Amino acid sequence: MPDTTTLPSRVLARRLWRDYLAPHRRKMAAAFALMVVEGSTLAVLSWMLRPLFDRVFVARDASAIWWVGGAIFGLFVIRAVTLILNRSLMTSVSLSVASRLQVDLLAHLVTLDGGFFQRNPPGALIERVQGDTAAVQGVWTVFITGAGRDVISLIALFGVALSTDPVWTAAALVGAPLLILPTVLVQRYVRRKTNQMRLRASDRATRLDEVLHGIQTVKLNRLEDYQTSRFAAIVDRIRGDMVKVSATSALIPALIDVVTGLGFVLVLALGGAQVTRGERTVGEFMSFFTAMTLAFQPLRRLGGLAGTWQTAAASLERIYGVLDLRPAIRSGARRAPPPDSRIALEDVWLGYDGQPVLRGLRFTAEPGQTTALVGPSGAGKSTVFNLLTRMVVPERGRVTLGGVPVQEYNLATLRDQFSVVSQEPALFDESLRENITLGREVPADALRRAVEVAHVADFADSLPLGLDTPAGPRGSSLSGGQRQRVAIARAVLRQAPVLLLDEATSALDTASERKVAEALDGLAEGRTVLVIAHRLSTVRNADKIVVLDQGRVVEEGDHAALMARDGVYAALVRLQFEEG
Repeated sequence: MPDTTTLPSRVLARRLWRDYLAPHRRKMAAAFALMVVEGSTLAVLSWMLRPLFDRVFVARDASAIWWVGGAIFGLFVIRAVTLILNRSLMTSVSLSVASRLQVDLLAHLVTLDGGFFQRNPPGALIERVQGDTAAVQGVWTVFITGAGRDVISLIALFGVALSTDPVWTAAALVGAPLLILPTVLVQRYVRRKTNQMRLRASDRATRLDEVLHGIQTVKLNRLEDYQTSRFAAIVDRIRGDMVKVSATSALIPALIDVVTGLGFVLVLALGGAQVTRGERTVGEFMSFFTAMTLAFQPLRRLGGLAGTWQTAAASLERIYGVLDLRPAIRSGARRAPPPDSRIALEDVWLGYDGQPVLRGLRFTAEPGQTTALVGPSGAGKSTVFNLLTRMVVPERGRVTLGGVPVQEYNLATLRDQFSVVSQEPALFDESLRENITLGREVPADALRRAVEVAHVADFADSLPLGLDTPAGPRGSSLSGGQRQRVAIARAVLRQAPVLLLDEATSALDTASERKVAEALDGLAEGRTVLVIAHRLSTVRNADKIVVLDQGRVVEEGDHAALMARDGVYAALVRLQFEEG
């Protein structure tokens, strides 16, 4: 997926507020009020040092000890209470925003077409949903709970400083203009390096996903050291980028230290001379000096936020880069089901990455009949299934279901017309029951009929938990034949008028194939059945066999007619017979 153009920080902040923060405005307003109170306590504390020094230490007024000390203690209590309440509110907002971002990203991802997922590996997309939202969550917590409080503290503390002596305040800030250019340069550098880190984090997630899902291949080919070294190289590059970003982000707080030190020296030179001459009191100087000292840490933290925001901005760009994508395949308006389940492809052309796959493909599949698609690998057989379900769209030509072009159907209506059983059915790490029902409410008798027709009951009834037995990651707890039968049970429950079988039995042993074939025979009754098969013995009884080669129909007829013709189909049959 190409990276998005760098968006200005104000645009990202505005979109984040509009889309995710605005619903929490009341909590944020309450938190802001608490931040005002918490941030102001430091200024009041510095102001209270004036009577502490002038009344208690200089004038030796013992009675002032109690009210000054009590006021200072009260300030710390108020600060503690507001800190707890503010942190609780803003953590709730931050987690809510991150959670909604994750859900919205996944909800949007599943609407995108198949081409998107061919270009973007699962690991990279997982990193977008988890890593980028976590980065945004963390920085937003810092900004809301920390930056707001620090800004309020600085305003209040500088208010105390200005009310004490504007000249001293100007002297303390004399080096501030020196921070402008470095801050701009640091922001640009951190934004660029963070984008690189997020891309490498996607590579890391992709590598992990491939290694763990291909662990059997890794072990059988003794690739442990090789794959570990490749992963280590990615991690090392990420570590190097993180060190550079951290060092660069520390530049602004470090410069603030230098500028603040310069300001302290100038204030000490001006104020110290005035105090020694009796022009100012010790309490005034200590109040000012404490206010500037207390402002030192908030100022350093705010200086570090320049890099922190750019880190979040890089992740926000990647998040909105996904959310702004629109599926290339749009849903049609027709919600009424087709009048019948007749399938027709008329002069269909399609290619991938400039390579033609289908070249004027034409054939029909009639209701109540089984139509088999055969031919060498790359002939375009699986592409036909993707065209029917609109996982891809043809470059030209027509694909119709019940005489209606498939693009006119609402996508949900169209896909409800198909039940698909593939060679490698996708199972989830859930129970057998959930893998069969797929979240639908199904009557117990209908579910039982489905598991019996699909011969799932043959093995599920002997399991300790029955249908509540976990299937394992990607169905790894089941054999190939058992996974196929679970997929068939799904198809039975769907009761769709069209059945698509993609190499449904080619990888099974004889016993499993017999069970699956029996289940498929029961499922196919009364439906339009379209079968892809390399094992030609499985399609001998098909009503019609369509032979594809290089994206075209080269022969068509039943098994006997095609064998009598002694063409491409007969040659394929003889080849498989000889290999057998």
